[in-house]
Amino acid sequence: QASLEESGGGSVQVGGSLRLSCIASGFAAKSNVMGWFRQAPGKEREGVAAIRMRVGTAEYADSVQGRFTISQDNTENTVYLQMDSLKPEDTAVYYCAAGNYLEYWRPTIVPSHYNLWGQGTQVTVSS
Repeated sequence: QASLEESGGGSVQVGGSLRLSCIASGFAAKSNVMGWFRQAPGKEREGVAAIRMRVGTAEYADSVQGRFTISQDNTENTVYLQMDSLKPEDTAVYYCAAGNYLEYWRPTIVPSHYNLWGQGTQVTVSS
């Protein structure tokens, strides 16, 4: 059965860093598009970053561009999200997701384009 498992969340101070990991099992993640999304209390789920596996093409939300980096490890069927210069507004539950949709051969950060989701990991940034 296909599944995604996130890890690496936690609490950090403003300006700190965290690295989230997402391990895919039960399917070949390297043949898919993988994305990271987040949802803060009272807000809708929003896209953070996405990567076209194997090819490596990435897409980022404007709010995290230059601070977050999505990467892949095809051997381990894993995708990472390196988060630097964290801000209080980055506080949310972060979800990993897998899909197959490409827009002009690029991954998207639209939640409805993904059909497999992990359980989420909490990230809290305090000032």
